[in-house]
Formats: sequence, C-alpha cells, structure tokens
Amino acid sequence: MGTQVANPGSAAVLDSEKDTTGIGGHPRGLTTLFFTEMWERFSYYGMRALLILYMTTAIANGGMGLDNKRAASIYAAYVGSVYLMSIPGGWFADNVLGTRMAVLVGGVLIACGHFSMALPTTVSFFAGLILIVLGTGLLKPNVSAIVGSLYSPNDPRRDAGFSIFYMGINLGAGLAPLICSYLGENISWHMGFGMAGIFMALGIVQFVAHGERLSHVGHPPAFPPETLRRNALIGSVFTALIVLTVILLYFGPQTIQDYRPAIMIGGVALGLIWLFTSYLKPEEKKPVSAIVVLFCFSVVFWAVFEQAGSSFNLFARDFTDRSVPQSIANFIRAPEFPAGWYQSVNSFFLISLAPVFSWIWLRLGTRQPSSPIKFALGLFFVGAGALVLALASSFIGISGKVGPYWLIGVYLCHTIGELLLSPVGLSTTTKLAPSRLTGLMMGVWFLSISFGNFFAGEVAGNFSRDALLGLFAKVAAGPVIAAVILVLLTPSIRKLMGKVN
Repeated sequence: MGTQVANPGSAAVLDSEKDTTGIGGHPRGLTTLFFTEMWERFSYYGMRALLILYMTTAIANGGMGLDNKRAASIYAAYVGSVYLMSIPGGWFADNVLGTRMAVLVGGVLIACGHFSMALPTTVSFFAGLILIVLGTGLLKPNVSAIVGSLYSPNDPRRDAGFSIFYMGINLGAGLAPLICSYLGENISWHMGFGMAGIFMALGIVQFVAHGERLSHVGHPPAFPPETLRRNALIGSVFTALIVLTVILLYFGPQTIQDYRPAIMIGGVALGLIWLFTSYLKPEEKKPVSAIVVLFCFSVVFWAVFEQAGSSFNLFARDFTDRSVPQSIANFIRAPEFPAGWYQSVNSFFLISLAPVFSWIWLRLGTRQPSSPIKFALGLFFVGAGALVLALASSFIGISGKVGPYWLIGVYLCHTIGELLLSPVGLSTTTKLAPSRLTGLMMGVWFLSISFGNFFAGEVAGNFSRDALLGLFAKVAAGPVIAAVILVLLTPSIRKLMGKVN
C-alpha cells in the first residue's frame, strides 16, 4: 500500500484547541459542518418523506402507480443501501480522497441525484436514487469523522461538539418534511424532490465558501500516486459489486428475490465466520461477540423503527384524518395537511427529549442500567409504538380514518426507544471494539442499520387495508419478544463485555 507520511494537518489540531470563535465557543469548523450536515439531512429526509407516497400514487395523479409491495421493495433497497455504502465511503476517504474531499464529492452527487429526480421520467428517478446512495455513502460517515478531528482526544469540548452537531441533524430532518411534503403532495412531486436538491446545493456552497475553517483537517492520504490509483480502482470495484448485488437482490430473477432475506442473512453469517476464524485474535473474540449479539438486536430495532418512511407513512396518507380548520386550509391552500408532515415529529421529539435523557443518565451515574438493558428498553418502546398503531387500526370506522394523535403517540414511543438504543449502540461499540478494529466495528454498527432498513421494506410490503391490525400486531410482537430474550441473555452478554457497562 506504500508508506504514508504524517498527516500535515495533525499539528493544526493543537491550534484548533485554541479556536473558540465558532458556535458556543467551539472551533469555527464546527459551524461549517453543522450546516453541511443540516442541509444534507434536510435533503435526505425531505425526499424520504415523499418517496413511497410518490411511488404508490396513481399515474393520473402524477405518481408512478406501483403497488405497495413493489414500492416498499424499492424503498428498502434505497434506504438500506444508503447506510451500506458508508463502508466503502469511509474506505475511499481513508485510502483515496481524504475526508474533506469525500464530503464535497458526496454532496455534489447527492444534489445531482435530487435534481435528477426532479425530472419526470422513470430513468431519471432511478438514476437519482443511485446518485444519492453513492453520495450519502461518501458524505455521511466522513462529515462525522471531520467533526472528531477538530478536537484532540482530551478536549473537554468534544462531547458537547458532537451534541451540537447532532442538533443540526435533527433540525434538518425536522424541517425537511414540512417543506418538501407540502410542495410534493400539494403542487408537484418533482418540485419536492428538486427542493431537496436546492438545500443540498446550499450546504455544498457554504462548505466550500468556509473551507478555510477546515484547511487543517481531512487531508488526502499521502500515498504515492500509483498507490492512490490502485486504491481508487479497488474501491470502485468494491462499490460496484455492492451496487450490483443490491440490484440483483431487488430487481433480478424472481427466484433470487423470493429468497432475498435468506441470502442476506447467509452473507452476514459467512462474514462473521470469516471474522472469528481468520481475523480476530483470541483476546478480541469476547468483546466482538458482544458487539455481534447487540448487532442482531439492533437489526430488529431498525426494522421496526424504519417503518416510519414506509408503512407508517402510508397509514398517515390513507387512514389518518388530516383535515384542518377552514382558516388553516385557506392558508395552506389544501383541505388536509400533507401526510409527510408526520415525518417531522420524531426529530422534534428528539430535540426536546435528548437533554432529558442526558440529565437522567448523569443523575443516575453508576446506578444507570447496563447497555444490554438499555437496548432491551429501546426494543420494548419501539414495539410499543407499533402496538399503538395496531390499536389504532382496530378503531378505523366507517370513515376509514383515525385521529392524528395515534401517529404522534407512535413517534413518541419510537423516539424514546431511539434515545435508549442508538447513542448507546454507538458508545458501546466504540468501547468494546479492539483499537485496531474500531473502524471495522463502526462499519458493523452501520451495517445493522442497513439490514434493519432492508428488512423494514420486506415488512412494509405487506401493507394493505385488510391486513393492518395483523401486520402492526406482528411488527409490535417482534421487538417485544426480542427485548425479553435480550434481558435473559444480559448476564451472559455482560460477561463478554468485561468491565464495559
């Protein structure tokens, strides 16, 4: 791979410790990254709020006219691939582009993808999805990496900096459905997709305009040119293989599609066998085993949580009373508020409840539950959210609609579950991962989100009026059963975790 010289920006990290001119006394670069990620998440969640609604809307009304099963399958392929691509995206940054250039290239690809979807053709629609997947794979893991590089490991501002950064994520995710769903559902689907691209372009412009704030971090690797070319080829082949595999699984022969879940589970199993038999040192197997166990439960969590953009979104459109008073109807020029507006609820709950959970954990100190128990509680709440929707389904009357408060209750439960599991999963993975495998194990964590998204689509494909109660009852039962199993396994898992709580 060649010899890599010291990062020329490494000494500048010390200078950033003296930089207090950014948000809340943080380095200036955090401000740039805050808005870059905020507008990227705006573009992602804005388009995501429209995606399955657009695909299942009749052609006469400007949609694609797909049935729920086919639309859910495409949705799963898209959202699952977004997280799956973070693995080669991180590899490209480490071995070819550097994190700063990876973010820039990723942002450009994302914007091009949204603008492609703004064109009313099937080819441009799918081309746009592929561009967004590739771009998000480059941007998403690496913008977080740059945030970390702004601080030395012992900088007391580090955790607070990530908290501010996380607030930008939720602001973008919360605002996006309000704007893009209004445009997409009330004016033109393609205008909604295009608006997502406009805000991503704004994120790119401010990232470039304030690039000097990040000039000391995110440099390309100092490999010889021939090594960089070889790495670029390896990364391109790796990325192409992933894209082709997903296309084959979701758009290939029907036989392959019928056995898609088994093929995916088998692939992960083979990867784990290789990891434990050929790659891990004996002393690394116990902590990695704990990560793998939590990985499995994380997949269950995300498979239910990510119903938000698919089956829950369809429920909001088809079975939720969204009518508004005449005065508001005149203001928004529509008799109902858009179904996609529900996609903002989770983000606004997160912004409100995250400080509460931080205070609870600080208050409990060493008395707080162990990581597996927090995971179990997260699974329970995500199951409880699905149970709320199962109950709502049983109350659909002659009008075929239920009140809007049901979905708000669902998202409240899911937000609590997310706060119990998501940050805990990230923290536990970094604490358990052997130092030489931290990047790989973070890739495993993102892989659990990816697989959860894939399986979420498999579940959402069963959405229909006649199956609502049974579907959501099963969706609720899965994580609750998993939570009980995890509680029973907790003593064994804690032995694998050693001193890590």
